[in-house]
Amino acid sequence: MDMITGQAYRIKQNKVIANQCEMLYEYRRTEEEVDRKSFQGEIAVAELHKKIKEAFEVFDHEVNNTVDVREIGTIVRSLGCCPREGELHDLIAEVEEEEPTGYVRFEKFLPVMTNVLLERRYRPIPEDILLRAFEVLDPLKRGFLSKEELIKYMTEEGEPFSQEEMEEMLSAAIDPESNTIHYKDYVTMMVIDEN
Repeated sequence: MDMITGQAYRIKQNKVIANQCEMLYEYRRTEEEVDRKSFQGEIAVAELHKKIKEAFEVFDHEVNNTVDVREIGTIVRSLGCCPREGELHDLIAEVEEEEPTGYVRFEKFLPVMTNVLLERRYRPIPEDILLRAFEVLDPLKRGFLSKEELIKYMTEEGEPFSQEEMEEMLSAAIDPESNTIHYKDYVTMMVIDEN
């Protein structure tokens, strides 16, 4: 091999080595980025688990990692989710035991609720949409509905409210002095801050 061919060969070999080093560096950098994102994801999931556990424990009166199945809706809503009644029944069916006992174990609830939160299911309705819904019920644009109007809409239109849900909403929504709901104020109070 003559000197020029040898130098050209070494230059070419150095370029190949440099290319391989660059590829290895990129691979390691990508791997570190994936590890970092994975670690951040694990932290986020750990924080979700903590929130879920805290919400669950509020209703675990026996301190045995179980809650009454009737409390699941309240727990789910306290975590910022707003499932419809049918969706809540589906969720309960998913976390209940094969043979329903009336109680839900934390071990069954945790993975299901973690997925619900990670997938951002059952998100609350945005404030502007809620306000428009109330405005549709107020064709005179008074800015309020009477208690009687509200009860009528809650029991005769759409998915009917249970008696308990209706009483809960009325106690929070109705102004006791005027016996009306000033829906702009109520909507502001209802909106959940997702941060």
